[in-house]
Amino acid sequence: MLIDSHCHLEYEGLVEDQQGVLARAREAGIKGFLNISTRQREWDRVVATAAREPDVWASVGIHPHEADQHADMGEGALLEAAAHPRVIGIGETGLDYYYDKSDRDVQQALFRTHIAVSRQTALPIIIHTRDAEEDTARILEDEMGKGAFPALIHCFTASADFGRKVLDLGLTISISGIVTFKNAKDLQGVVKTIPEDRLLVETDSPFLAPVPHRGRKCEPAFTADTASFVAGLRGTSVEELGEATTRNFFALFTKAQYA
Repeated sequence: MLIDSHCHLEYEGLVEDQQGVLARAREAGIKGFLNISTRQREWDRVVATAAREPDVWASVGIHPHEADQHADMGEGALLEAAAHPRVIGIGETGLDYYYDKSDRDVQQALFRTHIAVSRQTALPIIIHTRDAEEDTARILEDEMGKGAFPALIHCFTASADFGRKVLDLGLTISISGIVTFKNAKDLQGVVKTIPEDRLLVETDSPFLAPVPHRGRKCEPAFTADTASFVAGLRGTSVEELGEATTRNFFALFTKAQYA
């Protein structure tokens, strides 16, 4: 049993054949899906899919690329949306200094808003960070000092040092198909060291298809390929990795229940 802890079922490439996408994933042994939102106008669709599909859950949040368009968003809108019974996470949110599609100060302020909502709701915050390790770690350390909150770094591609920092803060790390890429040797080394109880797997579909699907649209079914690769790196069986990551998912996303 595997859970795709991060996918975008409403995005172009998946939404046109959403039922087929889910059917293929279920056939591949994927038993749960966290459908991630990145902008406010997606929230209704993301939640509606989770309400309709018994093995799909939803998140509500604003991606750092979209921060400028949501600069005035306070905690209220997120808190209201998070009250839905199928919403189990806050995000994705965080910092992206690679593309810099939004002002960095706005990204940081909105990131802190999401953290405040996570702290109030006890729903895990789903963090995107790219080329922003120093500020991400600084904000997490500062905010943890104000009161603990559950959190994970999704699609982890950062340094081993950053990995140690977030693990020390109590975060979980989720691994995508990037780990299967030939140029991901450093990431593969980090994956070997993540404690068993802090590890998740994801697709981030429709992006980042793992080997052997490179160049294709990514689907949640490919969680199985990433899990197989990660199991090989860690010297364990796919079954054992599936049990551990599924257990970790429900331990982190405590609101998740099958409809």
